[in-house]
Amino acid sequence: MGLRIGSTAPDFEAETTQGKIRFHDWLGDSWGILFSHPKDFTPVCTTELGYMAKLKPEFDKRNVKIVGLSAESVDRHKGWSKDIEETQGAAPNYPMIGDEDLKVSKLYDMLPEETAPGAARTPADNQTVRTVYVIGPDKKIKLTIAYPMTTGRNFDEVLRVVDSMQLTAKHKVSTPVNWKRGEDVIISGSVSDDEAKKTYPQGWKAPKPYIRIIPQPR
Repeated sequence: MGLRIGSTAPDFEAETTQGKIRFHDWLGDSWGILFSHPKDFTPVCTTELGYMAKLKPEFDKRNVKIVGLSAESVDRHKGWSKDIEETQGAAPNYPMIGDEDLKVSKLYDMLPEETAPGAARTPADNQTVRTVYVIGPDKKIKLTIAYPMTTGRNFDEVLRVVDSMQLTAKHKVSTPVNWKRGEDVIISGSVSDDEAKKTYPQGWKAPKPYIRIIPQPR
């Protein structure tokens, strides 16, 4: 059974560029983003790691911890970080997991159990290690996105989704297509009209009875 939304994010111990971590303890009461890479010194991943370093202050404001993973050694990561800083203007300012033995990649269902560590891995093997997991404070997986090797990830979208998930975890609302922080939201379908009137006495816009639009709760 693969990992899916609602699954408990597997716990693990690993060496990182910022020391050894036990994942669940490291997360604590924070949200978390684990995003994986199949190999160091690859062009698309280089751009991603640099951009995530620049975006990290926004995730910090939202109590979201970031951890990267690449299926090579911590020493290789440290050398790669220099290239990332030189070419992208920022080095990773979050831990990068060394997964040379593929333990975490396999634990998170990104590689088949029979995949062997080392240079024998082909691009066809590696293509599955391009996944983003968003994990809640309850250690449950809230989002998974898998990308092809040739397409850089959109971390602005991940930030937008975090905003939506944190809002909807606190209030009984849902966010519509292309929603951004501060825009109108929809009262969740699980909330009856009678209950909604108590929570939102100012009322709502309803182009259809099942679409009840309100300003974003604060």
